[in-house]
Amino acid sequence: MKHCFFNIIYTVILLIFLPVLLYRSIRYGKYRGGFKQKYLGRIPRREKVLAKHNGSKKNVKIVWFHGVSVGEVNLLRPLIKLIREKRPDYLPVISTTSLTGMNLANKLFGNELTVFYCPLDFSWAVNKAMLRLKPDMLVLVEQELWFNLIDAAKRSGAKVALINGRFGESGYRRYLWIRRLVAPMLRQIDLIAVQSETYAGWFRKLGASADVIRITGSVKFDGAITDRDNPDTQRLKKLAGIADDDIVFLAGSTQAPEEQYALECYEHLKADFPQLRLVIVPRHPERFNEVAEILDKSGVFWQRRSTITETLPEQEPEELKGGSSRKEVQPRILLVDTIGELGAWWGTAAIAFVGGSMGSRGGQNMLEPAAYGAAVCFGPNTKHFADITELLLRNDAAVVVHDKIDLEKFIRRCFEENGYAEELGNRSKEFVLSQRGAALRTFELLETLLSDR
Repeated sequence: MKHCFFNIIYTVILLIFLPVLLYRSIRYGKYRGGFKQKYLGRIPRREKVLAKHNGSKKNVKIVWFHGVSVGEVNLLRPLIKLIREKRPDYLPVISTTSLTGMNLANKLFGNELTVFYCPLDFSWAVNKAMLRLKPDMLVLVEQELWFNLIDAAKRSGAKVALINGRFGESGYRRYLWIRRLVAPMLRQIDLIAVQSETYAGWFRKLGASADVIRITGSVKFDGAITDRDNPDTQRLKKLAGIADDDIVFLAGSTQAPEEQYALECYEHLKADFPQLRLVIVPRHPERFNEVAEILDKSGVFWQRRSTITETLPEQEPEELKGGSSRKEVQPRILLVDTIGELGAWWGTAAIAFVGGSMGSRGGQNMLEPAAYGAAVCFGPNTKHFADITELLLRNDAAVVVHDKIDLEKFIRRCFEENGYAEELGNRSKEFVLSQRGAALRTFELLETLLSDR
């Protein structure tokens, strides 16, 4: 009966948002892929997965990891690495929901592991998926709590775990409104590994059993790269023609109007600091052209990342920025209009602004630029990363900028105050290094849980 209830709820929600979904599908190409997997549960069969990756090996246990999009998929890297190294009898498979998540999952894992779209939480889809894959364990990432999926996994005999668990405060309060529905679902989960005591308390208040809650810290610390000389960053730096004496200000995971703010700051400061370069990485691919129009209208000389080839041939200005008559080889502004590269681009930045924090989105992951030792700043709205924000600020490892004026002052200070940017960056990198170990703790908990099956 409860399955019918949730099916009806999901159907109503789908119908309400159908016009928006259709528009985004037609306009941006979203939601088109994986129809049979999403709506019918026709994910890969267990036999084919085992035959593809393990040949004749016996007693292999399939561990199904699900991360909704890019951030959650990227978070899985250190954990999957540990499993592959320490437990060859475990076979991870990866599911995701978004197109960008699928592209990244294929890039990171597609050559070695099976990657597919997760079925939507309709009972017929998730039941079919469980019958086909027969996983030994379902591992959900952060806040991927789906009533029918969890129930189907338990009824199939699989263990269920939630790792790197967290909530945004608004999300937690929404769950409180439906606590009577959430509590039975949480009590079906065998392991809830959370990032902090705050989140542990929230899960307990929502009805999760205290016996299954463990505090591991955030796996994101383990996945953060600290070496600026890594091959991906060095390749991008060479492609973009970033010289050793250039000072890169990177505005990443941005939303409107943050790109405009970053551009205006650059325009105000470039005369005083000619070594300054600007790299803008919007959060959502559908906004690439919108940001390109902002750059065009400003009259600046800029380039799209997608136009850069491996050889970076000398180009005419009109190829780089429509209407420009200046003869230059290397623009000082770059729009990154590609997917899955932000982590490596952060390694080029001396000064970093983490977007989604001056609007309504609630912030984005600030650990990547912090791990590289960049001078990190972000806006006042970081509710989705409240714990990490608090820790960074408590350790004097980042700065809050409240508006465009604050942002410009911060960048100027990084140039004018001797040692300021370097000291801030060193503190941020040291903080990230001090927080590592969550991936290993999580792996050990999953290993213990799976050994009981």
